[in-house]
Amino acid sequence: MRNKVEIFKVMSESNRIRILLMLLKKPLCVCEITSILQLTTATVSSHLSYLRKGGFIEDEKEGKWINYKISSNIKDPIISHLLNLLPEWFSDSQEIMDDLVQVMNVDRYKLTCNGKQNSL
Repeated sequence: MRNKVEIFKVMSESNRIRILLMLLKKPLCVCEITSILQLTTATVSSHLSYLRKGGFIEDEKEGKWINYKISSNIKDPIISHLLNLLPEWFSDSQEIMDDLVQVMNVDRYKLTCNGKQNSL
């Protein structure tokens, strides 16, 4: 039972649900998530930490970027089931729809992270 309660603790925060729905569309870096949610980097990092510890997401280094994505090796069938249901549950949310439009248009190369313009 404890494991199930922990899963629902992770899911009990609206910004974490927004992040999960965005990551279902594509992997994102912290700057991209921060830009879309209009939250501080520290807040987004905290949410990502909860999601990672809960087994929902993983991170992957790509050059100077750390991309966050839905875990490719989800061990708990409850998490898999929840992730499959989330898009349907929130399909009527304008906030989620707006997030998903931004996900498809966000460009990490044009964002300012840590006070610096990103460039390669």
